[in-house]
Amino acid sequence: MANNKKTISADASNPLGTLVNLWPYMWPEGRADLKARVVWATFYLFLAKFVLLTVPYFFKWATDALNGKLDMAGLLPAFLLGAVVLVIALNFTRILQVGLNQLRDALFASVGQYAVRQLAYRTFVHMHQLSLRFHLERKTGGLSRIIERGTKGIETIVRFTILNTVPTLLEFLLTAIIFWVAYGFWYVLVTAVTVALYIWFTVKASDWRIAIRRSMNDSDTDANTKAIDSLLNFETVKYFGNEEMEAKRFDSSMARYEKAATDVWTSLGWLNFGQGVIFGLGTTVMMVMSALAVQRGEQTIGDFVFVNALLLQLSVPLNFIGFVYREIRQGLTDIEQMFELLEVQPEVVDRPDAAPLAIPQGSISFKDVHFSYDPARPILKGVSFDVPAGKTVAIVGPSGAGKSTISRLLYRFYDIQDGSITIDGQDVRDVTQHSLRAAIGMVPQDTVLFNDTIAYNIRYGRPSASQEEMLAAAEVAQIGHFISALPDGFDTKVGERGLKLSGGEKQRVAIARTVLKAPPILILDEATSALDTTTEHEIQSALDVVSKNRTTLVIAHRLSTVIGADEIIVLRDGLIAERGTHSSLLEQNGLYASMWNRQREAVQAEEQLRKVRESDDLGVVLRGVPAAE
Repeated sequence: MANNKKTISADASNPLGTLVNLWPYMWPEGRADLKARVVWATFYLFLAKFVLLTVPYFFKWATDALNGKLDMAGLLPAFLLGAVVLVIALNFTRILQVGLNQLRDALFASVGQYAVRQLAYRTFVHMHQLSLRFHLERKTGGLSRIIERGTKGIETIVRFTILNTVPTLLEFLLTAIIFWVAYGFWYVLVTAVTVALYIWFTVKASDWRIAIRRSMNDSDTDANTKAIDSLLNFETVKYFGNEEMEAKRFDSSMARYEKAATDVWTSLGWLNFGQGVIFGLGTTVMMVMSALAVQRGEQTIGDFVFVNALLLQLSVPLNFIGFVYREIRQGLTDIEQMFELLEVQPEVVDRPDAAPLAIPQGSISFKDVHFSYDPARPILKGVSFDVPAGKTVAIVGPSGAGKSTISRLLYRFYDIQDGSITIDGQDVRDVTQHSLRAAIGMVPQDTVLFNDTIAYNIRYGRPSASQEEMLAAAEVAQIGHFISALPDGFDTKVGERGLKLSGGEKQRVAIARTVLKAPPILILDEATSALDTTTEHEIQSALDVVSKNRTTLVIAHRLSTVIGADEIIVLRDGLIAERGTHSSLLEQNGLYASMWNRQREAVQAEEQLRKVRESDDLGVVLRGVPAAE
């Protein structure tokens, strides 16, 4: 789908500017079929307006015919002068006008929906282009609500701008001309003053309501954010028995929404009442003027009916212009935040001359890398190391040392402040992000799966893969037998975030996904630290198969998983404290040896506790067995 790169913005105080920015979506480039629909919809729109303006004339002629005052000799055949025929013509004209309006709406429907689709697509793509920092700080529920309201607001603006604003202005102009020609300047003046006051009041009242609407949107977003956040953490809520607390948090947001929504409807009532008063006063003045003219013999009863009918007919678009203005302003308010999202610039972007990454070997090099998420808190303070092609290098160290930051920098989720990161001599900042990330496979600690089938999640590594390739990847990840035993096999749904699978099963799916991607570079970011010892050993054997002959960077918490690494780098406070093989680091008797001894003691204590529990269970069983006779 085409992605319009033009910067657009929404400003509730400048609707015209926003409409100009939205024009490319209402007159889509490269879509001659949609442009033709816009042209035909506009044609039927104007035709419907001209047909509509004949309705008051039929009222006038029918009234005068019934009153015996109709004088149209020479203009219409005699058989058309009957009141019954005029009434039939009147209603036929109304039906024709309704039909033309419906034809207009049908023609324009695809144009409006195309505009919604284009902007929704653009927003979705833009969200994926934003930096990791943005998404770590986001609130998913609020974000989805902003996009939902924004797309609806776009549809409102596009539809009302094209289909209502211009023809309504045309109807005002034609009505003024009719009054001027038929009844003189004073009728035009009263009409102009009424319309001007009506529009002025509508604009002022609608502007007042915008602040109320914005408050309602903020409360709605906050309530939706709390609801989704609570449901995503359903198990945590249950662990601590905090259902009542979550309900109160949600209800407090809904209480603010209730008040704001009540204010919105109350203010709408005052707005409608004020509009009715203004138009009612204008109508009263004009009807009195016409009634006096009838008494003086200057007008017929038909003229009186004509003026009333034309004013009633004018009230519809006049009321609609208020509705259109309110809807456009409210639509602008709804899409303000959506357009603000579109204006957020990605933190990491490809350079204009960025080339695809070429990987003849797959060696990685960090040279004097300095990085901080916040300038006041440096994370890496001049880290340098190499990962030779086809070798495995492990990064270990205490929490907060900067281990996971290294994997994020290699993926270029962030740009470093100083130094360089290269792959086969190519700085990651000089190549395209797509080619860089296509060359790297990741098995994270917290594997999050899509709420779809196992097959979909494995194929996510390479959507074009064949069924045979997917099965082979599952076998390498040692999950093929498990999947085959499931009633639905590869079509089994994994649930929200993969919660229907155990931790080990999710990790194996993640491994299969990475195997299917077949990247030359592999990152294992604490891929087994969240698993029990038995499952860890099983997963580790699968990882050993996957990392064979691949350039592998292991971010590890459990040191037992990196014993076989070609080099182990120990980070502390953003600096390399030690480096070497497992045995050489133990000989140094430094930080690594201390960490190793603590973990070994913890494992031994866990093993002894397990044996004690097993012996206690065995004793219980034996005590329950009758003695042999």
